[in-house]
Amino acid sequence: MRGCKWIMVAACLTLASAAQAAGNAEAGQEKSAPCQACHSSDGNSVVGMYPNIAGQHSSYAETQLKAMRDGQRKDPIMSPMAASLSDQDIADLAAFYSKQEVKHGSVPDEVVKSGGEIYRAGNAKAGVPACMACHGPQGLGNAPAGWPALGGQHPEYIAKQLGLYASGERDTDVNGIMRDIAARMSKTDIDAVSKYVSGLH
Repeated sequence: MRGCKWIMVAACLTLASAAQAAGNAEAGQEKSAPCQACHSSDGNSVVGMYPNIAGQHSSYAETQLKAMRDGQRKDPIMSPMAASLSDQDIADLAAFYSKQEVKHGSVPDEVVKSGGEIYRAGNAKAGVPACMACHGPQGLGNAPAGWPALGGQHPEYIAKQLGLYASGERDTDVNGIMRDIAARMSKTDIDAVSKYVSGLH
């Protein structure tokens, strides 16, 4: 039944995705200077705690920036940075970074098998569905449904977000889907799948 619930939610979100303001990538590049200190000029961060935003779906980036600006998602660094952004600023920045190419990492040998199994098949015993059901076999996500691209993301960042979902501190997921999933994952599973997606493409 849990699998059916997630599939139904994904289908509904695909059909009813909210329209976003049209972003201008060129304008976004001009506005990106403050972002470069953490995310670099092309959106590929060199520090694991800061996410790679290159190649991220513009609709997802917009949703998250607005959530941080408006207080639905709290982050000590990004919330103040987003506070002064207009909807058009956000759309422009999202459009710019969505056009950049993410730089993929490599998967450590020790998690190729365990991380791959969780990502592709989940953990039935723990009630954890396959990550690729929403994020795709190559980690490209699903823009209409609102699922982010994960391939090439820093493992430190993925692990932190899963921990925040598991604790309920982050609650920007629709219908609590990620909170439910992350709460069922062990620290070992989170570590393995976080490292696995870094090289996924």
